Amino acid sequence: MIEVKNLKKKFGKVEAVKNVNFTAADGVITGFLGENGAGKSTTLRMIGGSLKADQGSVTIDGRLVSMRDPQSRRHLGVLSDAKGLYERLSTRENIELFGSLCGLDKSTLKDRIQSLVDLLDLSEIIDRKTVGFSTGQKMKAALARILVNRPQNLILDEPTSGLDVYSTRHLRDIIRRLRDEGICVVISTHIMQEVDALCDSIVLIDHGVTIGQFEKQHFLNEYQAVTVEDAFVSAVDRASEGRG
Repeated sequence: MIEVKNLKKKFGKVEAVKNVNFTAADGVITGFLGENGAGKSTTLRMIGGSLKADQGSVTIDGRLVSMRDPQSRRHLGVLSDAKGLYERLSTRENIELFGSLCGLDKSTLKDRIQSLVDLLDLSEIIDRKTVGFSTGQKMKAALARILVNRPQNLILDEPTSGLDVYSTRHLRDIIRRLRDEGICVVISTHIMQEVDALCDSIVLIDHGVTIGQFEKQHFLNEYQAVTVEDAFVSAVDRASEGRG
């Protein structure tokens, strides 16, 4: 479980995040939504521990996240736009490197890599260098890298960006399977169809402030909408009117 309380972050005079609060539960896919510049990326960086909050707190499975305490992020896997792959290494070598940094022994690594090959259908690329990989291949390799440590919590930033239809459907199935295994999954995306297809809970932020957190059907009902996209537009418009 990820709990975010009263997060704030300024860059000079710019308040990137003013007051963000939400809870992402185990066994739930939580969509983290907002317009460009709403503060999503800054918030995710604070959750991941790569950026220090000015105020507020993030706890992961009850442990306070701190940049000075790597163990506080032990149960968190983060998949961002920067896929984190070393192109001169094969998929297997990338996974082994990350797994060894997490303290996994060779026997455990071998077993977990084979499980990931089966889960993510990596057989064709597992021993290929990642240089020249397609977007879909890079995504699968990067996902395998963060899953080898079996984190209880996942943050996926635009996970289907640039993927073709087949790869998108396959990744959706994987994310649902992880959810069904009790993993806490947070997805940040601009693709509303992705939210419709995957998310159980929706968190909305606008200009660095949490508008609200809803179960998906409650979200649709709140804004009298048929689709998540329509509800999202109505929510942003309402927030804009409130600021005006």
